[in-house]
Amino acid sequence: MGRPNLVTLLALLAGLAAAPLMAQTPARQLFGHQSGPSLQRPAAFGSYAKGCLAGAVQLPETGPTWQAMRLSRNRNWGHPDLIAFIERLSRKAARMRGWKGIYVGDMSQPRGGPMLTGHASHQIGLDVDIWMLPPKRLNLTRAERENISSISMRRAKGAYVNGKWTRQHMKLIRAAARDPAVARIFVFPGAKVQMCKDARGDRSWLRKVRPWWGHHYHFHVRLACPKGLRGCVDQAPPPPGDGCAAAQKWVDDILNPPPPGPKRKPRPELLLADLPRQCTAVLR
Repeated sequence: MGRPNLVTLLALLAGLAAAPLMAQTPARQLFGHQSGPSLQRPAAFGSYAKGCLAGAVQLPETGPTWQAMRLSRNRNWGHPDLIAFIERLSRKAARMRGWKGIYVGDMSQPRGGPMLTGHASHQIGLDVDIWMLPPKRLNLTRAERENISSISMRRAKGAYVNGKWTRQHMKLIRAAARDPAVARIFVFPGAKVQMCKDARGDRSWLRKVRPWWGHHYHFHVRLACPKGLRGCVDQAPPPPGDGCAAAQKWVDDILNPPPPGPKRKPRPELLLADLPRQCTAVLR
């Protein structure tokens, strides 16, 4: 191998000089402005709320049974396993009465990592938001996808479902929960309690469905780390059981709020130095 030329040496020195400064830069500023994926083998590094994504794959804007929404956000990227899951779930949705498929909300940024606005998670390409709005057509223009809104399913601040909730919503969430790749699904408390009341037969899928704030315009699906993928950190599994008693406690607290506890300190800004070391290479 020949000697490195002057341009290569200067670039290397500049990179070394910038490395300490880069490590102390807010990670959302670094990842939030990336327009394309890294040229690496697909891999998720770190945890769902503190990580990044190498070799991301972009979900096509429109497929036979889905459409990606809010394209201006450039958040329709994920690990190949997430793309495959979305395709599987959308085919099941397309077979349901009144649904042409699914509208897909936020996934991850082109290189994962913290986002400029919104989610704390969605950082490693294994999270996706599925809109509650049943698609009537799958030929929306880019402009229509920016302006159309999903529909809220909640009533009484999330203690109950409203009249727009249908058995088809439960059927779709159940199909997602039964997918072996899925680790958890987040939905507002009233929806979980309603599904607990309506579920018949095998209830094991309910364990994966967890109540969380918001999540009434969409439900949030989280996949487990792909098998054999080193550096990807799974969330602890849900507690044993169907989780229905815990969901009812959420509802009780919404209807009869307990006294406020001590005020939580805001989370510190994530810096590049806080993320797995592989994330520096993903950026470069």
